[in-house]
Amino acid sequence: MVILPTLWSNAPRMIRPFELLIGLRYMRARRRNHFISFISMTSMMGIALGVMALITVLSVMNGFQKTLQARILGVISDITITGPERHLAAWPGLTAFVAHQPGVVAAAPYVRGEGLLVHGRYSSGAIIRGVLPRAERHVSTIATHMVAGRLDALKAGRFGIVLGRYLAWRLGATLGSHVLVIAPGGMVTPAGFLPRLRSFRVVGIFNVGMYEYDAGLALIDLRDAQALYRLGTDVSGVRVKVAHIERAPRIRRALTAKLPDAYTVEDWSQEHANFFHALKTEKVVMFVILLLIVAVAAFNIVATLVMVVTDKRADIAILRTLGASPRSILVIFLVQGVLIGLIGTLVGVGLGVALSLNITTIVPFIEKVFHTQFLSPSVYYISQLPSQLRMADVLHVAVASFGMSFLATLYPAWQAARTEPAEALRYE
Repeated sequence: MVILPTLWSNAPRMIRPFELLIGLRYMRARRRNHFISFISMTSMMGIALGVMALITVLSVMNGFQKTLQARILGVISDITITGPERHLAAWPGLTAFVAHQPGVVAAAPYVRGEGLLVHGRYSSGAIIRGVLPRAERHVSTIATHMVAGRLDALKAGRFGIVLGRYLAWRLGATLGSHVLVIAPGGMVTPAGFLPRLRSFRVVGIFNVGMYEYDAGLALIDLRDAQALYRLGTDVSGVRVKVAHIERAPRIRRALTAKLPDAYTVEDWSQEHANFFHALKTEKVVMFVILLLIVAVAAFNIVATLVMVVTDKRADIAILRTLGASPRSILVIFLVQGVLIGLIGTLVGVGLGVALSLNITTIVPFIEKVFHTQFLSPSVYYISQLPSQLRMADVLHVAVASFGMSFLATLYPAWQAARTEPAEALRYE
């Protein structure tokens, strides 16, 4: 009997860690305690479902953010350069200089103004943007979202106008209709105040999928805008398109350093800072809320291990008398809890990745089976559920899930390590 503890103390060196073997053995409770195995399985399923939901929701939110960002940046500028009082005089040289900077794809001048559009008995306010059609193609996607007419139909001196879809609907205007544009800042004459106005013919209608622009933006030729707003040969600014949208802030800083202090350089993240910050905050909040599902499943691990420790008190006492240290007992139950969390996390990651990559196929199938539509085009501007899987999100979810599972095992394993052999075997 004196030799047995000595042999047992040498066993970890001869067999590979016996804690792992016993921990795997304890994954199944005794036959009389199937309830413990049921709770273990429930904990795994809870973690898997929580991880799957987290990855899927984050991927869908990434898809929405990417879609909205693409639609917004298809109309606004990646970078905008303006002068004092929103006037630029030497814009041809500035446009050529900026277009040849590293990371810049194209640059185009523009005139920005406000106006009241009138057609028959209907009227609506709008942002009037003067553009050079050929240059505008390289800095925005409006030309690719024309539902009627062409952007190239804008010609200097012909006073054509391109309207957003909902703006045209408000005015009751179609191709060929004549729309009266009333600009602010009229003239005072002996006959009284006369507003500045001009009749424009509708030569195109666009639909970029963002109500803000489809209902409040109109395009006219750059020289017509200069005449309407009495800018002479000046423009309001220069719009810049960059190769990689995430590098726009860095390119903005580089341009600011190279241009005179009189110029103001802004990028898209500054122009819509509140909107994109709200999207980012919403994503963080959703992550925290859905992580609670994983936290609930992790608490089940605590309950499972507490019952296993109670069920295995006699076994723990025998292991201790055979020479197992409290540290070995701690590791045995850590193995069991970690395996529950690891298996649940891996299954959840697999399901979440598979669902995120196929959500654009699964959702239309469900809609077809149940004869419904989750995102109606008459209500939502994005009628399909987009998804963009990011491995960084998958890694964050997996680490958070496994981390909570590991923390949940510490207390029950610590209690098991404190078990006194004499106390455990007293009533056996």
